Amino acid sequence: MYARRRRRYLALMTLCLLLFVGAWAFVRLWSVPLAIAMCVVAAAVPPVAAVVANRRGPDDRWWDEGPPG
Repeated sequence: MYARRRRRYLALMTLCLLLFVGAWAFVRLWSVPLAIAMCVVAAAVPPVAAVVANRRGPDDRWWDEGPPG
């Protein structure tokens, strides 16, 4: 469960970095408004990644639950 969440978080944060770097390294040469739009999307990715990484799975135990049994 935790490994899957970590992989999703890593994938989303990698997407975020690729959007930022791609926007200002390549896309700005053709379209500055598109590069800015890519940065706006990239800025929205980290909060989504945090929600994905901290989302409770069906089999997860959390601090407010009692012991099983």
